Amino acid sequence: MESTFLQENVFFIIAAVMSGGMLLWPMLSRNSAKEIDVQKAIRFINYENAVILDVRNDREYAEGHPPNAKHISVENIKERWHELEKFQDKPIVVIFQPGLRAGHAGAVLRKNGFKKVYNLNGGIDTWRRENLPIVKDR
Repeated sequence: MESTFLQENVFFIIAAVMSGGMLLWPMLSRNSAKEIDVQKAIRFINYENAVILDVRNDREYAEGHPPNAKHISVENIKERWHELEKFQDKPIVVIFQPGLRAGHAGAVLRKNGFKKVYNLNGGIDTWRRENLPIVKDR
């Protein structure tokens, strides 16, 4: 029974493809925001005047959001990112609804020159779980 090169070397081929993907991943994902925990987000807010950007929809935002959060829904970030230009040198902490891809907002901001964009790991659920302040719009 004859065997082909691919059959004999399947594990090496898989390893080569996976290692190539691992080498390319940082380059492909560099436009997305880093995830940070709530302690780091609080440090950014308290010591570096970070801006909280809430990218949830209008109803979710009105039901409760961090104090002084800027609100631009993820659906509108491409058209409205320029509203944040004056904060370009400050850390931006993105708050989102779990299940909603906050990475899109971070990618848009980074593409437009924002260097310090961070997603709060767990989004608004983490903020609430840590008993951090929430304000509601009336």
